[in-house]
Amino acid sequence: MKTARIFTFIAFFFAVIFFITSHADAARIKDVAGIGGIRDNQLVGYGLVVGLAGTGDDIKNGFTKETLANMLSRQGLGMKEEARKNLSSDNVASVMVSAELPPFAKVGSRIDVLVSSIGDADDLRGGTLLMTPLRGADSRIYAVAQGAVSTGGFSAGGGGSKVSKNHPTVGRIANGAFVERELKYNFENRKSFSINLYKPDFTTATGVAAAINGSITGIEAKLVDSSTIAVDIEESFTGSIVKLVSVIENINIAVDSPAVVVINEKTGTVVMGENVRISTVAVAHGNLFIQIKEKQEVSQPAPFAPAPPRGTVPVRAGGGTIVAPGGQTVVISETTTDVKEEKNQLVVVPKGVTIQAVVKALNAIGVTPGDLITILQTIKSAGALQADLKVM
Repeated sequence: MKTARIFTFIAFFFAVIFFITSHADAARIKDVAGIGGIRDNQLVGYGLVVGLAGTGDDIKNGFTKETLANMLSRQGLGMKEEARKNLSSDNVASVMVSAELPPFAKVGSRIDVLVSSIGDADDLRGGTLLMTPLRGADSRIYAVAQGAVSTGGFSAGGGGSKVSKNHPTVGRIANGAFVERELKYNFENRKSFSINLYKPDFTTATGVAAAINGSITGIEAKLVDSSTIAVDIEESFTGSIVKLVSVIENINIAVDSPAVVVINEKTGTVVMGENVRISTVAVAHGNLFIQIKEKQEVSQPAPFAPAPPRGTVPVRAGGGTIVAPGGQTVVISETTTDVKEEKNQLVVVPKGVTIQAVVKALNAIGVTPGDLITILQTIKSAGALQADLKVM
């Protein structure tokens, strides 16, 4: 009896896994999760971009001038106080340099850097970044950047007009920094590691653990929570952990996603997930237009009315009337209000079992994206939309 129950449980477990696999999209583990502790590290530094064609920081920019003077002093050029005051910085711009140090990066390897102006420079095009140390969160130097800045745009103007393309005060330097310090990872000697889902989900996490246990022997994958799967390496496992991670990353698993409708009211964008469902509901949506028009009519005096005496100044009376000897000009305002309401019929939206059926039913109403946003919010309030509604 006990053995029969065990076989029944195993059959039920694999039936659940088959159901999950058949009702969700397949993806590699490396596309939906990452290895715990293995990530990029952010670097930042302050530097100078030189060689600009008069598009650098203004001469009144104090910190750019001081930085330039300090840089020249380190190069062996002693500057007196008067020379510091007259130092021009039109061809120089103060910038912040940022980069991401990938895991396992070795000394001497190159990484890309992003250069962003922090002063009032107009354009970094054609400039050269001087040697800039890049520091991590621990204030230690991990890379050094230098090179020609590429902005992909320009800015030009004069006489009160200005023309610009893209964003000329931000540029990139491809392979512009050398790695000077490595991050230490004792990865090969580890006996366990974790797999962290980018999007926490209990169903997906269950599928990941089952797929790992069913594909590789000598390890055990255990669920920790909705986003973490702990992988323990047993004594019977023989092989490289690096190769093991490579095999795990390429295992296909079923990715399950919740039913979500995302609405961006600023742009009128509506995006629906695959699992969105709608119950049978009746919808009537009409627009109310109110239009107010105002026009003015002018009444002139008779053509043969006596002319006013010379030197007489017309006097404006209340109500837009100009009174003068010999006749008067009357201005009359006429206001028209028009109210119009669309006579849309009550439309029954049938129950949708697929995303195609939901879209087809909503399109049958014949509304604009702006109206569709209002309709979806109302259907959600009525309890007929089986999805999470997110408004951006």
